[in-house]
Amino acid sequence: MTETLFDLGAGANVAGITDFCIFPPDLVLPRVGGTKNPRIDLIRELKPDLVHMNLEENLERHAKEIEMFARVFVSEPKSVAEAALCIEDVGVLHGCEARARDLIRSIESQLAALPQRSFTFACPIWKQPWMWCGGDTYVSSLVAAAGGRNVAGDRTRYPTISIDEIAALRPDVIFLPDEPYLFTAADAAALAPIAKRIIGPFPGHLFTWHGTRTIKGLEFLREVRL
Repeated sequence: MTETLFDLGAGANVAGITDFCIFPPDLVLPRVGGTKNPRIDLIRELKPDLVHMNLEENLERHAKEIEMFARVFVSEPKSVAEAALCIEDVGVLHGCEARARDLIRSIESQLAALPQRSFTFACPIWKQPWMWCGGDTYVSSLVAAAGGRNVAGDRTRYPTISIDEIAALRPDVIFLPDEPYLFTAADAAALAPIAKRIIGPFPGHLFTWHGTRTIKGLEFLREVRL
């Protein structure tokens, strides 16, 4: 969201960011904690008019505390289409409608440029136990835009599935983002026997971050030539 605000031209109004905000790089702004442990006292001191929160990452009790002194905008895009709508909504909130339309057109251009090839895939997000992106996730929607079918698409959002079970589903491709779990080259080698192709490890923000990072995620899918 921080990156999206800056890309929209609203960066000058950003008063504080989380400990995990890395885009744009080298931001010199107050850090107000993580998504699960925000420093409510510091957020209050910054006197924001609006606080952006994420339904999946943030906790309701923190939202209620913040609502005592600021307006809260909660987002949770679960698809590429919803990511574009989120950009539109945030553009309206910050008076950046024209720039929001430009960014949405960039998403549409990337979608149009994606070659459509049919393939099956799996994407783990954790290890010990192995957890995977299910169908109702942004990650699944992003890869589907390139013609992918998630072999765990009929499961819950982040199901626990053993390697043997995934192997039985015969994915053509396994994607290995480096977050939220830091998968390594050793993990890629261990998974190689159960898929035709392993992609990664690669920067996880290309798959798990939405907003204007969606543009980069779609570019990545085109570049890996599925």
